[in-house]
Amino acid sequence: MTDVLARGTPGFEKDERVDGDEDQVRQPEITGGDPSRLRRLNALMIIRALRGSEALTVSQLVGITGLSRPAVEDVVSDLVEQGWVDVRGPVAVAMGRPARRYGFRSDARHVLGVDAGAHKVSAIFADLDGTVLSRARVSVPPDTSPRRRLAMVERAIGDCLAAANFDIEQLSAVGVATTGLVDERGVVTLATGIPGWAGVNLAGHVGGVVGCPVVVENDSKLAALAERWRGAAEGSNNMVYILAGMRTAAGLIIGGELHRGFSGAAGEIGMLPEARWSVAQERLLRYASTGAGAEAASSDFARDVFDSARAGVPAALKAVRLYVRELAVGVSALVLALDPELVVVGGGYSQSGEVLLEPLRQELAKRCIRSPTVVASTLGDEAPAFGAVRLALDVVEQEAFAVEPAANTSATRS
Repeated sequence: MTDVLARGTPGFEKDERVDGDEDQVRQPEITGGDPSRLRRLNALMIIRALRGSEALTVSQLVGITGLSRPAVEDVVSDLVEQGWVDVRGPVAVAMGRPARRYGFRSDARHVLGVDAGAHKVSAIFADLDGTVLSRARVSVPPDTSPRRRLAMVERAIGDCLAAANFDIEQLSAVGVATTGLVDERGVVTLATGIPGWAGVNLAGHVGGVVGCPVVVENDSKLAALAERWRGAAEGSNNMVYILAGMRTAAGLIIGGELHRGFSGAAGEIGMLPEARWSVAQERLLRYASTGAGAEAASSDFARDVFDSARAGVPAALKAVRLYVRELAVGVSALVLALDPELVVVGGGYSQSGEVLLEPLRQELAKRCIRSPTVVASTLGDEAPAFGAVRLALDVVEQEAFAVEPAANTSATRS
């Protein structure tokens, strides 16, 4: 039976700690209650401490975690036996035997992140540190049938693993990003960007292919998660991610956590006509249909509009300003509701830099009590796939240490 999870919770993140300052991650030793559960929690504390360092001695782990020395020695022995930790070179001391050092094994497990988008399917294969070991990308025509599209998802997975010479049976978890909303079973419930995609059991299909836990989430939400993990919003606890491209969508990070809302529809402000996101594209398309930009009336029309704007073409600059004015209505609503410190603009249009960002800053300044910092994504169109990797890593932690998921996390089996 394959585990199919439709949500995930943040985990396996490296602790940010200044060398020698152990108190920053010190936690009190957990006592009482279910001994097996306490042991798993202590193991998780030690894993997190080791992930932030090259290698540590038992004494150092005692100082960092606050656990007793016997508890640390016992848990470390188990982690070495299970393959999560290995013994590194000892530390030389003035007297007595050198102290053993222990390090986290990033190659103990491997995960895959997949982005099943409207125009492409991409996959990223990574270790437990999120280090990319291989990539694959398959172009998908927008009118591709759901059945054919699922076959292309399988192809991207196969190509990615083949590039790393890795057997699919050894995968520990797979994360999948997709256009649309996803329910707790991993079924797409709403997808306006892909014909016939609503109703597809994406978690069930991928789970049947890979034979390991699968986690599925909306692509904009996972892009937000990725930007906070290792992108433009790294370390930001309150941010809004705006997907600006052939479609417009948002992902939210609140209090350091990915915010999904009650049914997973948080951030879908574009469904509200008054937000103007549904008509923003028309401003760019209208320029592409004029004599000045007739050659741009194609699938790449927006890129040509932005290229012309960067070149200083007055009509193109006006079209971009009008597009940003429409975009800013919905973005301003999110900013006023959430008061984020940061707005990250991703998607294909984010590559247009200041041609897009500076007008957006000006529009937000007109509408918002406090204007957040506005920056472009540093992960580009790989953000959803990286977010899917992050989510798969969370599943590995949940599975390995029986970490209880958050209240809005659900799990089913198929």
